[in-house]
Amino acid sequence: DALRRDTLADAPDIQVVGEAVSGEDAVTMIGEFIPDIVLLDLIMPGMDGVETTRRIKTISPRTQVVVLTSYHEDVHIFPALKAGAISYILKDMKMDKLVEALRRAAQKEVTLHPLVAARVLQNIRSESGEDQPLFTELTERELEVLRLIANGMTNSQIAGKLVISENTVKGHVSNILSKLHLADRTQVAVYAWQRRANRNGALA
Repeated sequence: DALRRDTLADAPDIQVVGEAVSGEDAVTMIGEFIPDIVLLDLIMPGMDGVETTRRIKTISPRTQVVVLTSYHEDVHIFPALKAGAISYILKDMKMDKLVEALRRAAQKEVTLHPLVAARVLQNIRSESGEDQPLFTELTERELEVLRLIANGMTNSQIAGKLVISENTVKGHVSNILSKLHLADRTQVAVYAWQRRANRNGALA
């Protein structure tokens, strides 16, 4: 809406390059501008947000899709994340938090509304099984990075705390993804939250 557009336009490090009124328009504009970030509503005229997200990621894999919506049901959350959205936030989010979510998306970092994170966490719990080995393949440094992810820290914050480069942090995250058979940093974070909450302090 106008308030969000004006607020984003006023942010010194954000440039609004265009607005689309439908999914089809959004896909066309992506091909023209190749933006860093797309802020996308799931419910639009014409093509829905999930299919729009999928097509955006096909046209411009580097473009990060941030879903901003009123819906937090599984039928909306999981298709959007599987289509390639990096973040899923609800419209009750304050503007300063929205701007921060966009900045994090530009750094390829995830933002999930707490209601959404809870649903993803529950989904991972139901799929992972309670008797699987937890962290037997992770190194001590990877475990340390996983603990910090569970605490909500960004890659840059983790790098500062561990006195290593952000590229090194990203390398550790990639290794964690591979070893835990998870698809992305979103799943690493909620997996870590789950284990911290349900394994008697395994990540404490």
